[in-house]
Amino acid sequence: MAIKPFIIVGLGNKGSKYDDTRHNVGFAVVDELAQRWQVQIVREKWYSLSSRVQLFGRTVLFLKPMTFMNLSGKGVVEFAHFFKVGPEQILVIHDDLDMPSGRIKLVKGGGDGGHKGIKSLVQTLGSRDFYRLKVGIGRPGQGDVHRDFPVEKYVLAPLSDDERQILDSRYDTIEEGIRLFLGDDPAKAMSILNSLK
Repeated sequence: MAIKPFIIVGLGNKGSKYDDTRHNVGFAVVDELAQRWQVQIVREKWYSLSSRVQLFGRTVLFLKPMTFMNLSGKGVVEFAHFFKVGPEQILVIHDDLDMPSGRIKLVKGGGDGGHKGIKSLVQTLGSRDFYRLKVGIGRPGQGDVHRDFPVEKYVLAPLSDDERQILDSRYDTIEEGIRLFLGDDPAKAMSILNSLK
């Protein structure tokens, strides 16, 4: 029996003005993993930058949708159909307003939580049953962020130095968790990743 492929999707907005913003932490995490695993995500196809590689004994597709956040599913669904990948073989990495900055959580399914990229994926894939690696960015009114800071501007603002430092400190554990996930041990991956508060 063939080992099933996986798709790892980082969510973000294309363009240099969005680099290093809170809404682009999905891109940031995928880029960090690609660097660690010597993957070049440069091929342009189906509204995405992509790379198809062999990792840990299986085929893995890395995707960065280039359609802007609210149309993220447009390209992902093309890859899923072509490679016959079901929702349970897709891992989406994205920012989450409802978790404190730096909190990491791996879940399967659930609602979109108001995240337009996740909403697009649910609509195009016709399923909520894909995995999500949520990266907390906090919300205005929590921590040191003033409650009157508009959410739309907050998510498109650059990460603070403290936020960047926290995220950088998580990458070793994120790498290990995703390696376990790709090794068909999502329960152990969840145990490791979800311990990052």
